[in-house]
Amino acid sequence: MTTITQEDFIASIADALQFISYYHPADFIKSMTEAWEREASPAAKDAIAQILVNSRMCAEGHRPICQDTGMVVAFVNVGMNVRWEAEMGIEEMVNEGVRRAYSHPDNVLRASMVADPAGARKNTRDNTPAVVHTRIVPGDEVEVRIAAKGGGSENKSKFTVLNPSSSLVDWILEVVPQMGAGWCPPGMLGIGIGGSGEKAMLLAKEALMEHIDIHELKARGAETTSEKLRLELYEKINALGIGAQGLGGMTTVLDVKIKDFPTHAASLPVAVIPNCAATRHAEFRLDGSGPARFTPPPLSDWPAIALGAEEGARRVNLDGLSKADIAQWKPGERILLSGKLLTGRDAAHKRIQSLIEKGEPLPDGVDFNDRFIYYVGPVDPVRDEVVGPAGPTTSTRMDKFTEMMLSQTGLIGMVGKAERGPVALEAIRNHGAVYLMAVGGAAYLVSKAIRSARIVAFEDLGMEAIREFEIEDMPVTVAVDSRGESVHRSGPAEWRVKIAAMQKK
Repeated sequence: MTTITQEDFIASIADALQFISYYHPADFIKSMTEAWEREASPAAKDAIAQILVNSRMCAEGHRPICQDTGMVVAFVNVGMNVRWEAEMGIEEMVNEGVRRAYSHPDNVLRASMVADPAGARKNTRDNTPAVVHTRIVPGDEVEVRIAAKGGGSENKSKFTVLNPSSSLVDWILEVVPQMGAGWCPPGMLGIGIGGSGEKAMLLAKEALMEHIDIHELKARGAETTSEKLRLELYEKINALGIGAQGLGGMTTVLDVKIKDFPTHAASLPVAVIPNCAATRHAEFRLDGSGPARFTPPPLSDWPAIALGAEEGARRVNLDGLSKADIAQWKPGERILLSGKLLTGRDAAHKRIQSLIEKGEPLPDGVDFNDRFIYYVGPVDPVRDEVVGPAGPTTSTRMDKFTEMMLSQTGLIGMVGKAERGPVALEAIRNHGAVYLMAVGGAAYLVSKAIRSARIVAFEDLGMEAIREFEIEDMPVTVAVDSRGESVHRSGPAEWRVKIAAMQKK
């Protein structure tokens, strides 16, 4: 009978979470490199290049791939012949591993979990609790599959119960465009088919733990219904032309993973959960011989990429910028930002709105007149950093605040990731503002453009506090110009036609 100690289990959880915070899985690096090599859209190719350069920088610097270091999800299979030398339960041990990992002094990870989710939404400060799924299985080992799941991709999860005669493929091709770019494509789609409602969602999440192997499947040919569906959906989803970061391009998904389960004769439950460009998961087994060991991928796995952000880019000083200046910018144009930039996301916007509604002034140091806001919740700095990884968060969550910010505060521009919805587009057009897009999944790379950072308001909000960044040559793309024209509409439409033409040839 195998004996697993409490310390070995906790240490393995902590080490796994640190490991996946800065190492992409080797299969992901390979697949993303292949996508970069074959990408014909310049905007998408540049976005993928930034993701790959960021990935290598994180591997070398042991810092998070993304500022959103995720909600921890663990699947724990416990062998029936395992004996525990422990005082804690399995969930308690997982949570202790999370605490250790997220507070590691050499690589502090961002705490994103909030308690009382329908009320105060107070940050738990250590990223606990994890979401833990446990099974008792035959054997004398403990198998753990663990992931750090970003909020932007998790928020795009979809579920339905189709009629058994309905087309599963048609439904997925309908909902994937509705996901927009907030899940940071290219990435993976996990699909769960069958069971009950909760089982289908669980199958989809489990599917995302699997390795990317779509090209091997294409080479050998599909044998099962699930494999045939994988190949069909992979081709048809990529033919939508959504592309990297939703800019339009040839690769939207790197793989489509499917798990199924028998279901009721009257039902066809289907769940879809995307994994973003910050795909982070690992698996390990404990056999009583000590904690798990994790082998880093060799640096030779990453391609040699020289970013060309400066070539053809417009250099902009944010200090002293006016609406007349930004009116000259065109959709899709590359910009290098320098100067002072305020930050703020969901919680900060909500407080600003409350102050304005009460007729109260904004806090000292918070002056948005003729300025830009960056939607970000950065990782805390370590060593000599001025700020930790600081990539953009999904901008659509701020859409409902956009009219208020543009009409009441003097704000003229925003920086975030993914598309803006109709309400935000109308506000941008009406006020002659602009929206710029930074690449999601390139947080460490973005942070290197930040020369100084200080909290100016709402410090109690932690990572959601308002900060002022001093930046130099931060690479962004004009996603929505002052006339309300959006590259997230024009880009995919253009590449859908181009891909269709390529397929005909």
